[in-house]
Amino acid sequence: MNNQTADLLIKDANLVATVDKDRREITSGWLAITNGVIVAIGGINDSMPHGNKVLSAQDCLVTPGLINTHHHLYQNLTRAYTPMTSKPLFGWLQTLYPLWTDNLDEEAVYTAAWIGLAELALSGCTTSSDHHYLHPPRAGDLLSAEIKAAQELGMRFHPTYGSMSLSQKDGGLPPDNAVMQEEDILSASESHVKRWHDDSHNAMIKIALAPCSPFSVTPHLMKETAELARKLDVRLHTHLAENDEDTEYALRTFGMRPVELLEDVGWMNDRTWGAHVVKPDDTEIVRLGQAGVGVAHCPSSNMILASGLAPTVKLHHAGCPVGLGCDGSSSADAASMWQEARLAMLQGKLVSGADAMNARLSLEISTRGGAGCLGRVGEIGELSVGAAGDVAVWKMDGVGHAGVLNDPIEGWLRCGPTSAWHTVVNGNIIVQNGELVSPRIQDMLTQHKSIARRFQPLESVQN
Repeated sequence: MNNQTADLLIKDANLVATVDKDRREITSGWLAITNGVIVAIGGINDSMPHGNKVLSAQDCLVTPGLINTHHHLYQNLTRAYTPMTSKPLFGWLQTLYPLWTDNLDEEAVYTAAWIGLAELALSGCTTSSDHHYLHPPRAGDLLSAEIKAAQELGMRFHPTYGSMSLSQKDGGLPPDNAVMQEEDILSASESHVKRWHDDSHNAMIKIALAPCSPFSVTPHLMKETAELARKLDVRLHTHLAENDEDTEYALRTFGMRPVELLEDVGWMNDRTWGAHVVKPDDTEIVRLGQAGVGVAHCPSSNMILASGLAPTVKLHHAGCPVGLGCDGSSSADAASMWQEARLAMLQGKLVSGADAMNARLSLEISTRGGAGCLGRVGEIGELSVGAAGDVAVWKMDGVGHAGVLNDPIEGWLRCGPTSAWHTVVNGNIIVQNGELVSPRIQDMLTQHKSIARRFQPLESVQN
């Protein structure tokens, strides 16, 4: 490799944390990317290739790009919306459903996705899922609108075709105009998978199917979607055991707890990953782990909505692939994967003990664990030859890191930085020197502000 030239060379890192199968950590490290794939990785004693482009990682920690396994990108149009800032999940949703349903269209979803994915990239994220479950009549093709935004930015994207079919008149939570007929949902699900899903190694776009929650879809739709996912060989996603209201609703309506319901509708398998999973009991944790069900841990949102502290360490040790999610920017409000990783570490210590969670385990959840949720271990979430060229580079100098000498990984998550210095996706530089590379950011922010105003009543806008 030393006589060859890579497309991109990242060199002079203080430490490269590979999070590969051997969890190698390479001091004075470098890595090379060609055609979007890592082709070489090494340290000071390894022969390093030339690079057509070179990124300096001096005074930096290099990690795999972080993976966001649960989000609702459109929700940044109602970020920190005052009327819902002090409500738990059900009241929060009932406040916001009408604003979202009445105003969503392709332009709004495209703009929100562009801004949301840009924000994620600035926080070191290279792959994001999105759970888009609202498809109002006449709103247009909203899944394709957000895919367009991801393609323009160059982010690796794993959106889900979400759905709601159970409205208030039938005992669900959403208003009647927010749901679809189940035959239409299944038809659209298959159509979007056939149009967009790429099953090749290191694909930039993959689709999953995602009926929203036990209080917004019927068990029949869950069962039919599971069958369709098996037929199309795609993954399944839903909200699972999110809070006490969720559990009470499932017991009252179905006579079983959310995890029992998941098994009853044929979702208890390693094709599935659930969002939040705050309220499983110890027996359910074992069952989820044995089945290989993935978990998208959303620490900020879980606290803001007072849902509780998820037992992520127990779930991890039980065998669940545990990843990290920002959740929507109307609950978490900030799409920062670094912030979620730090909170995951702190919450893990609080729930399971100071010695049960550390920065390395949180980094693993943020990367390799996320790849497990998305069914992509070996492709993303690690730095190894043949894996995708998705990399986050973190500055580790300045006042905030003074005294961090012993362990740069602990220093990264305990001291900062809060954002990435460089973010590379598929070998392409998305963030450089802490700034988004795209020249469109100011125009997109202006467009986003204009659209957000129509979602929020004038009396709630404090300007």
